[in-house]
Amino acid sequence: MASLTQHQTEQKDHWSAEAYEASAAFVPKLTQTLLKYLDPQPGDRVLDVGCGDGKFTNLFLPYVGQVVGVDSSPSMIESANKDYGGEKADFRVLDCCYLEQDRGVADGSWDKVVSNAALHWILRNDSTRISTLKGIHASLKQGGRFVFEMGGHGNVAEVTTALMYALVCRGVSIEKVRELYPWFFASETWMTNALEGIGFKVIKMETEYRPTLLTSSANGGLAGWVRLMGANFLDILTPEKREEAVQEICQVLQTGVTRAEDGSQWLGYVRLRGIAEKL
Repeated sequence: MASLTQHQTEQKDHWSAEAYEASAAFVPKLTQTLLKYLDPQPGDRVLDVGCGDGKFTNLFLPYVGQVVGVDSSPSMIESANKDYGGEKADFRVLDCCYLEQDRGVADGSWDKVVSNAALHWILRNDSTRISTLKGIHASLKQGGRFVFEMGGHGNVAEVTTALMYALVCRGVSIEKVRELYPWFFASETWMTNALEGIGFKVIKMETEYRPTLLTSSANGGLAGWVRLMGANFLDILTPEKREEAVQEICQVLQTGVTRAEDGSQWLGYVRLRGIAEKL
């Protein structure tokens, strides 16, 4: 575990509750379907994987018995514990790519595992992709349920293309840009096969195309989204080139994402949702 701790410490924490609120406040609000699928019950012990600042967790916390939220961002976990921690809820810093190695999590004691808008980050590395899902499987009781929503195949394709091209225009090789790509947007077929391959019964798997309105706050909007969500890409540039790239990306995208009637800006979100039961 010492090597994992070192690995986690070396990762740059781009996240903060304030930046997330400014640029992606819509994420925990667009969860009605996921909450319906979770079907929280008074006796449930729920593990929230990639819990972030706890805003989504708090939507079902009053209706369950106990929640533990895990996330790799110390800043987000600090915010979650400050705002929502208590007798029923505990939030812990944990690199969710290595769930299967944490005996306090992968212990077969959880009634439900839930994850909202996090697995496309957590499953990015193909070397830990299946082991992470195995960790979720190991966490659940027999008959326990894994309920999730994540970016699906084709998610935010327009801004992803603009980000990648902005780096290529600044001399970064396309091979390096692909290495920096921070997400894994699974298809229904990939996720179904993966879950069934490790011992889940897939009850539901669906994709929804959901154009999503960006925030209009001073530090948010399209530029805020690009700075926060594209940080893995942009960090390879000097600070001056980084901001230059952000402005160029916004200019390139403006026509495609801006609605003529009111100037609002929308990104092409694709959501993958599923329910799977541990056999």
